[in-house]
Amino acid sequence: MRIATLQFSPRLRDVEGNIERGEEILNKWEQSHGDEARKLDLLVLPEMAFTGYNFSSLETIKPYLEPTRSGPTAKWARSTARRLGCVVCVGYPEIRATKSDQTSVQESSEAETSNLEHEKRFNSLIIEDSSGNTLLNYQKCFLYYTDEPWASEGENGKGYFPLPVSIRSKPGETLSNRSQSTVHIPTAVGICMDINPYKFIAPYTAYEFATHVLDSGAKLVIVSMAWLTWLTSEELAGEPQTPDTDTFQYWIQRFWPLITRDSWDGEEIIIVFANRTGEEEGMEGKDTARYAGTSCVIGIRKANADDGDNSKEEERRYFDVDIVVWERLGRAEEGVCFVDTDLPPKMVFKVVRRQGE
Repeated sequence: MRIATLQFSPRLRDVEGNIERGEEILNKWEQSHGDEARKLDLLVLPEMAFTGYNFSSLETIKPYLEPTRSGPTAKWARSTARRLGCVVCVGYPEIRATKSDQTSVQESSEAETSNLEHEKRFNSLIIEDSSGNTLLNYQKCFLYYTDEPWASEGENGKGYFPLPVSIRSKPGETLSNRSQSTVHIPTAVGICMDINPYKFIAPYTAYEFATHVLDSGAKLVIVSMAWLTWLTSEELAGEPQTPDTDTFQYWIQRFWPLITRDSWDGEEIIIVFANRTGEEEGMEGKDTARYAGTSCVIGIRKANADDGDNSKEEERRYFDVDIVVWERLGRAEEGVCFVDTDLPPKMVFKVVRRQGE
């Protein structure tokens, strides 16, 4: 599978400028990658990619709320999906009229204004395919402090959908030899805080999102993020192309049940972390937000135990799970993190299990 994340530094409240900046980075990558860009299966952007994230209140975000599936983010997603011939995922702040409000909204603009407070608002992720179909409009379930002043917890269930991926022929093989040209990969979806314990009140080991991944049978996980960092501005600027290692390790920890499971069906689980970078000044006295970047695509797989070398049996008792990393971007780096999961990864981490674990 060919996967890309677009990591950049959106400016708060500059939707048009952020779209232009995202397009500039994406076009530059397309020009340098040629055929690879035209064979992309999946493109993932950060949480609230074009509006920015660090809003302080409902009043400050209200002008940037986008109607379900019809705002500038959804339109960009559909247009880009058609142009690249792939599935596109982008985060946006959603506003949705309730059924009781829809009639009055159509009747008059005055009713639309008066009903605004009764409409539902969500931190959402729109997922569009190359034919203009909306595969999923996922609403963030676990809200971070920054979301709580304006957003409701998601009401359309846990994030899951079958991702359509075109089958690539192998050397000497044509698709006419196959029974179908598309497969559907079971895919779990989350937004940033979703991978944390609920409200930071639930036990750290509840692993709600990781449990959802296992229960759903997902083989691919998409996490769109505006994940913060403890690094200072100087640390971000000093080593922009170096990943935020603490953040990267924490993300992996939040998927620990995938690593320690006893039952394996022979397939790895691929996780896409699509984060943003940069800094956003706070509004109305809110603190400046600094983001961790470090977008990456990793895989969790059973270590290969079928190499016929019995001398490695003792090693396998402890190093029985591999965490593979195809690519990572830096903490303050703008660009496209592109991987082909059919190719060997750049890094492999061995997971040590304690006896009895």
